[in-house]
Amino acid sequence: MTVVVVGAGIAGLSCARELVNAGVPAKVVEQTDKVGGRLASEQIDGRWVDTGAAYLTADDPGFLGRLQTWRIDGLAHPWTDTLRGQQGSGPMRWAAPDGLNSLAKDLARGLDVTLGVRITELPDAEAVVLAMPGPQARRIFADVAEQSWSPVLTAILTYARRSWPDFAGAFVNDHPVLATVFDDGDRRGDGAPVLVAHSTAGYAKEHSGGEKLAEAVGDHLGLSETPRIVTRYWPHAQPRPGRDEFARYGNVYVCGDAFGRPRVQTAWLSGRATARAILRQLGRDQSTER
Repeated sequence: MTVVVVGAGIAGLSCARELVNAGVPAKVVEQTDKVGGRLASEQIDGRWVDTGAAYLTADDPGFLGRLQTWRIDGLAHPWTDTLRGQQGSGPMRWAAPDGLNSLAKDLARGLDVTLGVRITELPDAEAVVLAMPGPQARRIFADVAEQSWSPVLTAILTYARRSWPDFAGAFVNDHPVLATVFDDGDRRGDGAPVLVAHSTAGYAKEHSGGEKLAEAVGDHLGLSETPRIVTRYWPHAQPRPGRDEFARYGNVYVCGDAFGRPRVQTAWLSGRATARAILRQLGRDQSTER
């Protein structure tokens, strides 16, 4: 059986990995030049900065096991369970020394992944997995149910020195511009004077510049220095949570973090559930963790 997975984010990679582990060949096709989707990191001034997802959390045994494997391999580590603006202590947030994208690269290792190819129509395969936001999936297969997504603008703020009080990150509640801000030097463990701010959906819909985000961070943390600003725009960053683990339309499957609470764990679980549905169809269900 030929399975083509369109999208090399965490959901697509999880799906392909599960299929390959069960002995079913899977080809992954990705339109950008790197794997990971919003599990995104890039080098800025010679160091890795997380520009997409801010951290990972886990309350599913399978995904927690995946995190523990990455921890043993030195790819991930527990970071903090406390962020400003939250009620009490929250779940443990996990970070990665070389950026969260390094975890996607690890998941992709050994898979048949083709980068830089844009798919505009359904591939000719016995099963096709569209591992992407619904609006993108509908451009390939019009029968996909509509999903509601909100954008986010990310601003990477580099300062001359660290002049803020120690904090891992903060939820900025009820602010018109700023939703969250994270200390990337603390997250990375190198103490670099870098903050990463994420906008509200309303701000991202109307603005593309990061100056107001930087001003909001300065007001929130009491900073007077003007930072150097690099921005990244995510048009499909925050989905309205769905209920099912994935959607199926005949031999076409759709998966991703819209199928549950919008977080990395949800995407990983959705991709795995999709693969297991395909395996059941083949009579080759293998539900053991790997």
